[in-house]
Formats: sequence, structure tokens, C-alpha cells
Amino acid sequence: MKTGCVALVLCLNISVDPPDVIKISPCARKECWIDLFQRLFRQDLLVASLFRNFLLAERIMRSANCSPISYPLLPPTHQHHMWDAWDMAAEICLSKLPQLIADPNAEFQPSPFFTEQLTAFEVWLDHGSEDKKPPEQLPIVLLSQSHRFRALVLLGRFLDMGPWAVDLALSVGIFPYVLKLLQTSAMELRQILVFIWTKILSLDKSCQVDLVKDGGHAYFIRFLDSLDAYPEQRAMAAFVLAVIVDGHRIGQEACANAGLIDVCLRHLQPENPNDAQTEPLLLQWLYFPEAQLLGLQSNAPEIVICLLSEPQPEVRASAVFALGNLVDIGSPSLNGADDDSDDDEKVRAEINVVRSLLQISSDGSPLVRSEVAVALTRFAMGHNKHIKSVAAEYWKPQTNSLLKSLPSLANINSSNVYSPSSLIQGSSGLASHIGPVLRVGSDNSATARDGRISTSSPIATNSIMHGSPQSDDSSQHSDSGILLRENASNGGLNYSRSRPIDNGIYSQFIATMCNVAKDPYPRIASIGKRALSLIGVEQVSMRNSRLSNGGAHPGETSVPPSSNFGMARSSSWFDMNSGNFSMAFRTPPVSPPQHDYLTGLRRVPHVLNSPDGLADPLLSSSAAPSNMGLDILPQSLIYRWSCGHFSRPLLTGSDDNEEANARREERERIAMDCIAKCQRSSCKMTSQIASWDTRFELGTKASLLLPFSPIVVAADENEQIRVWNYDDALPVNTFENHKLSDRGLSKLLLINELDDSLLLVGSSDGNVRIWRNYTQKGGQKLVTAFSSVQGYRSAGRSIVFDWQQQSGYLYASGDMSSILVWDLDKEQLVNTIQSTADSGISALSASQVRCGQFAAGFLDASVRIFDVRTPDRLVYTARPHAPRSEKVVGIGFQPGFDPYKIVSASQAGDIQFLDVRRASEPYLTIEAHRGSLMALAVHRHAPVIASGSAKQMIKVFSLEGEQLTIIRYQPSFMGQRIGSVNCLSFHRYKSLLAAGAGDNALVSIYAEDNYQLPTLMQCVQRCFEVALGFIWRHTTVEESGMSTWEDVEVE
Repeated sequence: MKTGCVALVLCLNISVDPPDVIKISPCARKECWIDLFQRLFRQDLLVASLFRNFLLAERIMRSANCSPISYPLLPPTHQHHMWDAWDMAAEICLSKLPQLIADPNAEFQPSPFFTEQLTAFEVWLDHGSEDKKPPEQLPIVLLSQSHRFRALVLLGRFLDMGPWAVDLALSVGIFPYVLKLLQTSAMELRQILVFIWTKILSLDKSCQVDLVKDGGHAYFIRFLDSLDAYPEQRAMAAFVLAVIVDGHRIGQEACANAGLIDVCLRHLQPENPNDAQTEPLLLQWLYFPEAQLLGLQSNAPEIVICLLSEPQPEVRASAVFALGNLVDIGSPSLNGADDDSDDDEKVRAEINVVRSLLQISSDGSPLVRSEVAVALTRFAMGHNKHIKSVAAEYWKPQTNSLLKSLPSLANINSSNVYSPSSLIQGSSGLASHIGPVLRVGSDNSATARDGRISTSSPIATNSIMHGSPQSDDSSQHSDSGILLRENASNGGLNYSRSRPIDNGIYSQFIATMCNVAKDPYPRIASIGKRALSLIGVEQVSMRNSRLSNGGAHPGETSVPPSSNFGMARSSSWFDMNSGNFSMAFRTPPVSPPQHDYLTGLRRVPHVLNSPDGLADPLLSSSAAPSNMGLDILPQSLIYRWSCGHFSRPLLTGSDDNEEANARREERERIAMDCIAKCQRSSCKMTSQIASWDTRFELGTKASLLLPFSPIVVAADENEQIRVWNYDDALPVNTFENHKLSDRGLSKLLLINELDDSLLLVGSSDGNVRIWRNYTQKGGQKLVTAFSSVQGYRSAGRSIVFDWQQQSGYLYASGDMSSILVWDLDKEQLVNTIQSTADSGISALSASQVRCGQFAAGFLDASVRIFDVRTPDRLVYTARPHAPRSEKVVGIGFQPGFDPYKIVSASQAGDIQFLDVRRASEPYLTIEAHRGSLMALAVHRHAPVIASGSAKQMIKVFSLEGEQLTIIRYQPSFMGQRIGSVNCLSFHRYKSLLAAGAGDNALVSIYAEDNYQLPTLMQCVQRCFEVALGFIWRHTTVEESGMSTWEDVEVE
């Protein structure tokens, strides 16, 4: 009877019919019953007993026409259908009494009540969801000890359905049951209990108090140190412990006394990447002196630093997070007095940590760079007085020569692969890294206080102002100058370290944070500005268009990480144990789908963004309160990211997405059919099937045809991105790549074309931004952003890119001596290749047949082929365009699967055909244009190439050199000339050519004569669908109470 009443009490929370006053608000209903339930059944054992007795009394007394009364008033339960199950269970038990009385030796048969309830719960798990009625069996599953293991497995499946399931389970009182189970020593329950607690703590951190009070942390420490646990299970145990120590001093001390640091460091080895993903989070509590001392004694910094070169961004971010907590921010001091308590060992360890953080400040992952920025901000907090003094010395007008001693980021990130033991050296100028003119606050600057420095002063004429091509054009701003301000105006920091360290570290820190303040990812740039404000350095002349036009950036709106972060390598960390990393982006376009492959690249934390998706406004140290403390430090995101990861379903992988697999198979079939057709086609691009006025102010700089939809993407020099449907002649989407004033476009590239494709936008300054949902009006989301050439000097804004689908490599170079190879799966710079040429690179083309092979065209008209798999990297060199020696404007591998033949075009107008297996001389030459050749396009599969010139002409050639088509005029009644050609691009699988003009901003699409345009009936049907969609949206908006026509955009 007691068990039945308990089950009924638990069921009350999810299935009773509330009073009418509460029915109008589901939230009010839930809060009402949860609050009442907690007060009457969870807070006091005596009240809980009375609660159960009242429910039983109501059941019995109502049948006798008596009405029991309670205060507070409880909902009626005497007719709840849960009593039907109880009546049946009681009848079954009573029906066995005669047999047991007649034969005392008769074998007892347990009641099937719990077995039936568990079976019903399992059926619900197979077919239920968040949108369906909650399972009534949930409060009962753990009430039978004999069925405990099965019940826990079913409970784990339920909790894995999402945060709503965890919340529902906690609301019905499942917490004390699973808490008590931690006291058991049953080996078979360990794994499922760790999974259940991972799910609970990913949603409700407050459970950490009861866990520590009951000694539950020791259970997870033992599990973490067990040898028979799988790496993904240890990662869950590590996450549970990370939550226990998060902001909970009692939990931190309890874990420290239980030897957690030693256990954790034993598993933080590079050969155990799964362990390393979460266990660095356990070191988050090493910010108080006792824990820091334990970490130093255990050699924690050196062990964690070794993880900074790991291929998984999550591991690197976790390692940075741990190292950041080893940075001592000092102790609060109202008078700023120094405390000489730092010993030499601690100072050396901190120097090593800071150098390591500076080393990876240009990592390709926004998650890693965000953690680096947060950690360096802690360093700025602890050393603000010393850093401000160094910064003020460098910007004193009379000591302009000292500016040259600031380090170059090229020296910080010059190595191909990070080496923990490498030191940061160099003494080249900081000018190109600081960009905009800075304002510096100092305690001891006696010159030019509270005033602008004249532009005729030595520092104003330094390269910081005008001499660097990477200086963000600061000379164009009227408020150029540097302001040295009193500490009083900056608001004194209450946290400070006593002993200064090497001034070289401080100067390297300033150089790095100036780069961080210009990071292409908005939230990271915001952290960089905040760190600069802590040391009194303010950017006063960088003004982006966001501040000028006040517009938000809809394309960078943050999204919750519940589905995919966009570039997702795997749906969970467990997938890495299978040995197959996500390679959906690596598979050739026509390869069969693999079940272990996942669509996309890597997740990137969109929670990094501010609500409007943009960086914070320029931060002013003068606006900071005078009692700045720990509350002004930016918050780390790796912990929240981990909570979001473990709160998502972990038992069901992305491979089970049958719809995605079916879509991929269909696209592969379409691609194969289109390839076969275009290989047999005449490739005469004589028919203009579409013409689009993009209305770009500076003309079209780049265009891109999507492979499986009639969509063309175009962009201009101002990095305006516009998407157009050329079948329906309708605009699809328009957005800006970024809001900064420093603009310039290099190339548009498509990633993951067989899946949910991503749009890579490469800027001429080397910044890379990757977008998803770019074909949805206003729905574009910034997946990731990074600087592909940070730390490498380029003589101009002329960075070129190309993408290799099979390897996942992005190649980047320009007017520089190196070619950088980025692995977008790892979000890491994996190779730096010396170009071995005296001039820069003007064109890049990656082979779509051989992974790691690419061709480069140079400014001196030479051509080289590189292969990252070979020891020497360089495999072929030629100068096919001599003696004219004009730069190569286009290069590409010839269509088909022959990796030995390439096509190269120079600005002089000649097109050269080369065979790597032969001599360096071309085997075919085409004099396509008389100078001013601007663009070259090579079809991936069809035997055709196209070239365009600034003299308003497009020519199409076969691979034998035959001119197939020449395009000079628009096919209109007036027959006007086409514009000067800025860009050309072929469709991946069809005989379609897109051409972008530089003077009239037109994008024209050409096809063969037999290209099938949409019929009149199809056009009418499409217009009808658009009209219906517009009417439906308008009706929906009216029903929702919003304003009408102004809020709905016509397609």
C-alpha cells in the first residue's frame, strides 16, 4: 500500500488535472504542482508520510461519501486511473493468499506489476517524444530493487531524449533515488549511473551540493581512475566532477583531498584524446592558492601544455581553459600594495603558461581562440600595472625607438606545428599587428597626458600610422593619435600581481591582444578589446560600419548548439573511438555514402556571439568602474559548451539520419548523370539563359554556381553577398560578410557540396568566414571565422585561396614566401610550405583527384606544383609565360581524373597547357586575348575552359585549343556590349558558365543551345507557389498579432 501511494504521489506531478485557474497557463500548472510537491513530499519525512496517508484516506473516505480536507488544497486524486493499476496489483496479490495458506511450501511468484510497468515504459521510449503525453511509468521505474538494472537502463534512454526529459525526471523526484544508488558497490550499475548523472548535471548544476555532502564525488573519482572503463565513459565521469568543482569551494576541497589532481593528470596524455577532451575541465578550480600549489607540485602545466597541439579543437580548448586557471590574477588590494609572496618556481611556471598561450593565439578554432583570449585577460588582470607601464614606455614620443623592440606575431607563430618547448622570440616592429592607432593609459607616463600627439611627432610618422599595409588604413581617420592617460581616469584595478616578469612577455602580450581585438570572430574581438581596456589601451580610430549605420548583423545571430554548430565533425565525442572521423567533406563528389561519415565539418560555438551577432562596442577603460574585479573578466565557454554537448542525445548518432543519407545518395546519382551528359556535350556556351543585375557599387568580384539547385552566389569588393535563383529570376538572400570598415574579397568557395553545403568567403586580408543557411532569407549563420595568414607578412592585400574537398585542406597564400595549409576538420594549421620563389603567389588551384596536391601561379609568371605528401613538397616548376612575365591570373587542373595536366593563364592574354610528366615547356599555347586577361575558369568534368578580359570579351575553348564560343554582346534588342569580365565560374556538373562584370555589376549565365529552360507552365506554377506562400505568411503574421505587410517580405 505504501508503494502504491508513493507511486501515486509521484504521478501527481505529471498527470493530474489542475484547477481551472491554472489550466490557462501550462507554466503556472507546472510551477504550482512542482512547488507543492517539493514542499509536501521532499522537504520533510513526517510531512511526506502525512501526505501519503492523506492520499490513501481520500481514496477510502470518498467511497464512504466523506470529504477529507487538506491545507493547502490538493487536487482530487481518488479517481485517478493510477488507482486502477493499484487495484489490479492488490487483487493479484490477494488472489494468491488461498494457495499460500493451503500450502506453506508453495513457491512464491512475484507480482508482475513492476515488470508490466517497465515494459509499458519501454514501449513509450520506442514511440514517445517531447510532443507526446509524458510517460506515467516514469515515477515507478526505480521502486523495485529486483528490476533496478533494467529500470536504470530505461531511465538513461529517457534522459538522453533531451533536457526536457531530465527536467521531467527531476520534477517527479528521481534525484534521491539515483543519489542513494551511488552508495552501492554493484559493478554492473557503474556505467549507467555515470551516464544518468552526466545527463542530470548537464542541466542542473545545483545537484553538486548534495553530491558532495553524501560523498558522491568519490564514486566518480574511483570510476575515473578505473582501468576497465571506456574512454567516453571516463569523459562523462570527468564532466560530472567538473560540475562538482565548478564554483563550489567545498566540492573543490573535497576533490583535492580525494586526490583528483593526480588521477586527472595520469589520464591527460596525448595518446588518450577522449580522456583529454573533458579532464582539463577538472583543473578549472586551480585558481585559489592551495589548488594552484598542488597543480604546480604535480607538474600540471607541462602535462597540459602538451595537449595544445592535439588535432581535436575541444582538447585544445580544454587545455587552454586549464592553463588559464593556472594564471594567478593576484589578490585584491585596495591600496595596490605589492605582496612579495611569489616564489621563483611559480613565476617560471606562469611564464611558461603565458608563452604557450601566446603561441596558439591564432588557432583556427574560435573555441580555442576564445579560451586563449579569456586566459590572457586573466593575465592582464593580474599584471595590469606592469603591462601598462611597458605599454606607456613604448608609446612615449621621445622613445619612439623602443617601439621597434615590440615582437612580431610572425615570430610567435612561425613554426608549422606547435612545440611546447619553443620560446617566443623576435624584436621586429609591432606596427602591422596593432593596426589602428591606440590610446594608452599609464601610471607613470609624464608626456602628453590627456592630449593628442601631433601628427608631426616621430610616433605619428611611424609605420603604425602609415607605413604598414595591414594598418587598417588608420591614416584615413581624422582622430589618429595616441592618448596617454592617468591611472585615475582608467579606474584602478583592485587585483594585481606583485612581481613583474620579463618585459618581453608583456610586449608580446600587447601585440597578441591587438591582434585579438581585430579577430574576425566578433565575440573574440570583444574579449580582446576588453583586455586592452584593462591595461589602459584603447582603440580610438577603428570605426566599423556597424557603429556608423547602427544596423545589426543578422547573419551572425547566435544559435543554440542543440542541433549542429554547423561545422560538426562528429555528433558526439564517442564517435572517435570507431576510428573513423567525419569525412563527409572529404569524400569525392561521386563516392558512395559511408554510414560512419557525417555531414559537415566541425562544430563551432555560436554561443560565442552576442545577441545581435556582433562584437561589443569599443570598450573604454574610463567607463570601467573603479572597483573592477573578477566580475569584469570574460567568461569561459568551454564549460558551457561541454554542458550543451552532454545535454544532447548521445545514444543515437547522426548516422541514423536516414533522410540525410537518402538525400546524399540522390545527389550522388544526379551528379553522376550530369557528369556523363556534360562529358558528351558540345560545351558551346552560346545561349544566355539568365542575366542578373546585382546592383553592386563596385561590380561583381566573385560568383559561384551551386551544384544541386538553380542558385548563383555573387559578391563584390565590399564583401556584400547576394544569392539569386536564375530559373525563377528571384532574389534569395542578401547579407554582409562582416561589418568592419576594412574590406576586400578574394574568393567564394563551396564546402560539403553533397551534403548541407557551407559557403566559404575568403577576404583579401586573409580572413576566412564560413556560413551555413546562406540560401535562406535572413537565416545565414556564421559557422566559424579565422585569419589564415595571421603572423605572416604580406606585401599587399592579395591573399588567394582554394579548397580541397577530399583532404579537407584550405590552401592560402599571397604576396608572401609561404603557403599555408589549414585542415578545417582539425581547425588547425597543419603545414607551412615555402614557395621557393622570389615573388608572391597570385593564383591557387587544388587537385580534386589527389589529396594534398595543388598548383600555384606566381607574380613572376612561373608555375609550381606542390604535394604535401612528399618530403620536398615541390614536385614541378615551369615558366610557361616567359618572356612576357606578367602575373598568372588563373590556374587549374584539367578536367577529368588526370592529375598531371594543368592550365595556366597570364595577364598578358596567353593560356598555356602543361603536362607534369613532360618537360617544363607547354605542349599547347592559346593566344586568347591581347592583354588584360582577368579571369580563367576550368570545368571540373567537361573538356572546356573559359577566359575573360577587361576588354568586354569571353572566350570558350576546348582542351585541344579550338575556340568554341566568343561572347561580346548581350542578347538584347539593343545588343550592347558585355561589361569588363571580373570573374568566371563553371557549374560543378553541368555545362553552365557564370560571368561577373566589373563595370555594370551584371552576372550572366550561359549554357548550350539545348539547355532546357523552365516552361511557361512551370513559371506560372512557381509564381502561384510564391503567392500562396506570401498569403500564408501574411495570414500567420496577422493571427500572431504582429503588424502586417511591412513585416513580411515578398520573395
